[in-house]
Amino acid sequence: MQTLHTLVIVIQILSALTIIGLVLLQHGKGADMGASFGSGASGSLFGATGSSNFLSKATGIAAAIFFAATLGLAVFSTGARKPSGGVMEGVTVVQPATNAAPASAPAAASAAAATSAPASSAGQAGQIPK
Repeated sequence: MQTLHTLVIVIQILSALTIIGLVLLQHGKGADMGASFGSGASGSLFGATGSSNFLSKATGIAAAIFFAATLGLAVFSTGARKPSGGVMEGVTVVQPATNAAPASAPAAASAAAATSAPASSAGQAGQIPK
C-alpha cells in the first residue's frame, strides 16, 4: 500500500511539472493583440481561436492526470485512519490544585492592601500635585 501511495505522489509531481512546462511553452492569446492594432487584422483580437493544437490538448491531459492523482491521494489519506471528531478530541483537562486557605483570604488581602495605600492626595491615581 505504501508503494502505491508513493507512486501516486510521483505521478502527481510529474504531472504538475508537465503542466507548468506546457503552459510556459504555449503562445498566449494576448500576444496577437499588438499585431492586430498595427496591421488592420482586428478579427484576431476577439475572433475564434480555431482548433486546439497539441500543446493545449497535452495540457488538458496532464491536468486530468493531476486531478486524478489528487483524488487518489485524498482517498488514500482518509482510508488509512479514522476521521477525528475535532482538534480538541485528544486534549486532557487538568484540574487546578486546591488551596488550603479559606475563600475569604483573597478579600482580606485586598482589604489590607487598600488600607496601606498612601494618605497623601498626590499619590492617588488621576490627581496631579500642585
